[in-house]
Amino acid sequence: MKIALTGATGFVGRRLIARLQGGGHELYVLSRREPADLPDGVRFHQWNALKEHPPLDALEGAGAVIHLAGEPVAQRWTPRAKLRIQASRVEGTNALTAAIARLTHKPKTLLAASAIGYYGNRGEELLNENSPPGSGFLPETSVRWEAASDKAAQLGMRVVKFRIGLVLGAEGGALKKMLPPFRLGLGGRLGSGRQWMSWIHVEDLAGMILFALQREDIRGVMNATSPNPVRNAAFTHALGSALKRPTVFPVPAFALKLLLGEMSELLLDSQRVEPAAALRSAFSFQFPSLASALQDILGPRAAA
Repeated sequence: MKIALTGATGFVGRRLIARLQGGGHELYVLSRREPADLPDGVRFHQWNALKEHPPLDALEGAGAVIHLAGEPVAQRWTPRAKLRIQASRVEGTNALTAAIARLTHKPKTLLAASAIGYYGNRGEELLNENSPPGSGFLPETSVRWEAASDKAAQLGMRVVKFRIGLVLGAEGGALKKMLPPFRLGLGGRLGSGRQWMSWIHVEDLAGMILFALQREDIRGVMNATSPNPVRNAAFTHALGSALKRPTVFPVPAFALKLLLGEMSELLLDSQRVEPAAALRSAFSFQFPSLASALQDILGPRAAA
């Protein structure tokens, strides 16, 4: 199958390239810059989602589009950064669906990224795909982002939207940024440590996307999180244990807010998310527990 993949240079996109190519698919990647290590046989098309429509020849005749492109959220949320974060997701997705509408042979499926930021700060509430959105910048952005993806359904496409949690992997994502202080024994809980963290191993995220690609009966929202969310204090303890380092340096909430501003919500908000759609569809998680995920990611490198 011909598959178009946006956001190919990102942490998840790079993992998907390998999985898709290994599955024998004809892969076209769209990104602002060409990956230096792009495998032979993968075709590159330049696309800046903030400035232009995607090239039609990358989409024409594709069986599916996997849309992951978006400005990184893990940055200080200045007014300009918030505009880039929102525009890259909402206007970028609008540009993608507008381009698809012009195709002679349209893809059958759109698999689109969203985020558990959709739910906002929800304390102890157990959240599934039917839970309403929260309030604030990330929920409002996510609602508009998903609405832009839904325009593909109006074109007759099957649309699956993945509300992605904290993605864990050795090569990127949040864990890569956490490791240096934890390796030095400077890790600790954030704020009260009671906030829920809904996470997923990068291999399970890639697997869930491929699972939905193959299952034509799946459509709508899928929470892309492990079935076992943990509190921040438990996450901190598990990471310290995996690295054989103490975790005795808590970071007060006020300090995070001073350091990171509004973006501190990413670390302090509580989202206890259940992947109900994935479980109902009998998706099998390779790494359902945090201990198994960290063991796989860190393994013998943990104490290095």
